[in-house]
Amino acid sequence: MTSYAAAGVDIEAGDRAVELMKSRVARSRRPEVVDDASGFAGLFDASAFLRYRRPLLATSTDGVGTKVMLAQRLGKHDTIGIDLVGMVVDDLVVCGAEPLFMTDYIACGKVVPERIADIVGGVAEGCRLAGCALVGGETAEHPGAMGPDEYDLAGAGTGVVEADEMLGPDRVVPGDVVLGLASSGVHSNGYSLVRHVIRTAGLGLEQDLPELGRTLGEELLEPTRIYSLDCLALIRETEVHALSHITGGGLAANLSRSLPGTVDALLDRNSWTPPAIFDVLAGRGGVPQEEMDKTFNLGVGMCAIVPAAEADKALALLTGRGLPAWVLGEVVAGEGRARFRQ
Repeated sequence: MTSYAAAGVDIEAGDRAVELMKSRVARSRRPEVVDDASGFAGLFDASAFLRYRRPLLATSTDGVGTKVMLAQRLGKHDTIGIDLVGMVVDDLVVCGAEPLFMTDYIACGKVVPERIADIVGGVAEGCRLAGCALVGGETAEHPGAMGPDEYDLAGAGTGVVEADEMLGPDRVVPGDVVLGLASSGVHSNGYSLVRHVIRTAGLGLEQDLPELGRTLGEELLEPTRIYSLDCLALIRETEVHALSHITGGGLAANLSRSLPGTVDALLDRNSWTPPAIFDVLAGRGGVPQEEMDKTFNLGVGMCAIVPAAEADKALALLTGRGLPAWVLGEVVAGEGRARFRQ
């Protein structure tokens, strides 16, 4: 008999996945979320914006890239959603916006309810860590287009910032200090190069590496650190001129986006020690420093540019919140580039 199920789409499995994820999604709820009985849309009470003089909505969308392939190979699906949230909300916070809510989209070859619930549970946990709500999403089964164990995910987020409090390059001046905020590892960028190194160096994901103190797979699936609440606290309690989320393209390229054309950021490579995973990738894969610089965060997941007089206060705040941070460099007259000291 010809049917949707015969074509490879299991509606009942999709319904079971929704039931399994409900309690996890509920943990990300904010008071502004309004229930839509039909479930077709996520609702957010916009009267919350009445306390703003001129609220600007900020939006961002992203995915996790080929890191999902490692999650699939290792059969671990409960943290990849945290990576997704980090990629989205920490782009939002760069302009000073508070992340409010997210939606997600999962495409898969076959709906396995427990696996989908793990993925969405990770998204919900990431939203909880970011202080935003997961208000909806979609899971689509694509038999024939994807293998039964394959999936990909993407998400979109919305935030709000007061217009006259928006951060950006126009606030940055010579004499400012660049703070580095530690990453939790590779985060979610550069995994095509990571997988190339694994193949060419003959490394195994289940292989214990003494320099890491755990398996390579465990290290590479370490979830992306989410900075939004830390950055919002920094904005509230100190003077912040700009932020930069260090993702694809590396430290210098991303930081340059937060600089005006009249200054440079001089960075001190000796101010921090990158996590051991980057030495593994460079050494085992024969990846030159220039390529490492433009591909990975090298241990710096976010940068904050603050007045020099605020640097100690900012560092104390971040350290008190359990986030390692340090003085990474300084802002000088220049042409809008971030670069390492020679």
